[in-house]
Order: sequence, then C-alpha cells, then structure tokens
Amino acid sequence: MSDQPIAQSREALDEPTKLKYARLQEILRAMQSVIVAYSGGVDSSLVAWVAHAVLGERALAVTVRSPVESPEETRLAIDLAHLAGFRHLVVDMDDLADPVFVANPPDRCFHCKLRRFQALRSLAEGQQPTPTLLDGTNADDAGDYRPGLRALEQVGVRSPLKEAGLAKAEIRKLAQFLGLPNWNKPAAPCLATRFPYDTPLTRDGIQRVGQAEAYLHSLGLPAVRVRVHGELARIEAPIADFPALLAQRELIVARLRELGYPYVTLDLMGYRTGSMNEVLPLRDTR
Repeated sequence: MSDQPIAQSREALDEPTKLKYARLQEILRAMQSVIVAYSGGVDSSLVAWVAHAVLGERALAVTVRSPVESPEETRLAIDLAHLAGFRHLVVDMDDLADPVFVANPPDRCFHCKLRRFQALRSLAEGQQPTPTLLDGTNADDAGDYRPGLRALEQVGVRSPLKEAGLAKAEIRKLAQFLGLPNWNKPAAPCLATRFPYDTPLTRDGIQRVGQAEAYLHSLGLPAVRVRVHGELARIEAPIADFPALLAQRELIVARLRELGYPYVTLDLMGYRTGSMNEVLPLRDTR
C-alpha cells in the first residue's frame, strides 16, 4: 500500500510532525525486514501501516488472540489488516494458562510481554534474514508505570514511534493524515487491567468484564472501563459522557446485574488510563 494519504492533504501535517514522520520512515527503511506486534490500536496500527508502505512484503504484522484480549479488538485488527493489505498473522496464546499471570502481580505486564515477545522472537529466528521485532510504544509511554517496557529491553524489541519522537497526539494526527480508520480509536488494553493487582484472574471474570464493556460500547460509550472490585463494578467514563451514561443507568444496572455485579457505581473522577496503578506503594516498581 502506498504511504499517500487518503482524502487528506499533506499540508494537514504541521512541520514538526512531518519531520518525525520522515524520521519514522527512515528508521523503518533501514531495516531489512520486520515483525510488528500489532494489536489493532492506533500506535501499533501506524507502525504496521508505515512499515508495509516502506518495506512491502518484508513487513509482517502479528496479532495475539488471547482470552484476555477483547474479541472486538482482535476483530478490528484483522479487519484493518485486510483493508490495508499488509501481511498479517494471528497467533493464539492462552495467557490464563500462566500461573504467574493469573496471580496478577503488579509486574504482570512484564511476564505477559516477555512471553509474547519471546514467541515472536522464535518466529523471527525461523526466517532469513532475521526480522527486527517492533512494537507501538510511543514517546509518551515513559510517563506511566509500564513494567512491560522491561520485557522489550530483554528481548531486543525496537519502538520506532518512540525513536522518532512521536507522542500520542502526533500519532493520531499522522494516522488521520494517512487515512487509518482507527486514528481516533480509544485505547483498549487487555482485560486483565480491569482487576486490582493481586486479585487472581479467572476465565469467567475476564469474560464477564468483556461482556460488560461490550454492552456499554453498544450504547454509544466507546471510551469506557469497567473496573471490578469483588461484587462491585466501577465504571470509568469521560466526564463528558456522564449525562449519556446516567440517562441509561437503569439499562446499564440491569445488564451488569445480569452479568453478576450486584453493585454498580460511576467513578466521579472519570476515565483515566492506569487507574489501578494509583494504589501502588510509593516504591520503585520497575
């Protein structure tokens, strides 16, 4: 696929973002071949999209299909790969078969990312020349508690968006300019993030919270989280969405009770990423 934008003008990009886009292309062009860890989110989609534009068939996007990933997200990733025409592989992985992951420690993401990227490394080593492993980490990701970044260092994964200095707002702007249909898609981390650390993860619990969020999405609330605290479902939504959510509160309460949450509450602080990290002790959690 060409890197020419769809229904946008190149003048739509400001000069700093243009320069970073050029740098991203330069970084990818220097690689012989790549495997992109591709979830279907805007960050990894941009890496896969530009890698395909620059490297063609020497770029492979790989999506992990797991019980802890929303089926909605996997389906969107497959659809976008088909639309873009880039090489795409779906790999099944059962994260809930790993007892360390199921124990849900604060560094759960490290163990998950390490296992996934080791699997991609094995896939890469079976090819000639050996592809470079890439992910969608961006320049803003150093600002939150992200133990998964340590796994990237261990396995030798490169993050071209971060290397190019692209921050989240610039990534969305560039994705829109290039015509990615998911340029404004809300972030959607794995469903394990809906449970407090050290709360054991179960298949039933993961499935129920996924169904709860899918229901809220169907009501026109795309940027929403259902955080589970025992029998209580704590809904996080952007404050601007509070009126729409409260207008449908009876439907929401009824559906979530059907799913096994007798108590349903709205978090007055609104949606924010990584809210489960707010209770981590003030220590070096890296």
